[in-house]
Amino acid sequence: MSARTSGSDVATRATVVLPGALRPLAGDRPTIDVEGEAATVRELFASVRATHPAVWDRVFTEQGELRPHVNVFVGRDDIRWSGGLETPVPAGAEVTILPAVSGG
Repeated sequence: MSARTSGSDVATRATVVLPGALRPLAGDRPTIDVEGEAATVRELFASVRATHPAVWDRVFTEQGELRPHVNVFVGRDDIRWSGGLETPVPAGAEVTILPAVSGG
């Protein structure tokens, strides 16, 4: 399994959509295409970590857990309510990373 920034002609397993703040860490691209098998969000991000470690560092803690201020969606489903890092990633899925928004 491998991950690369958009522009590949190889079949994509899933596409990770990056917020603006993470795009410079992926060559200023809005997405990372992940090829190969990634049955879960955890496996998908393992591939992202191999090719874009700085993106992984901003999304996960040193213990490998999702940072509390980061939200991840598979399609329209927030993984916090659909299995966490073990949430299934269907072929062709769009996985979106969104920073949490708060304030008043």
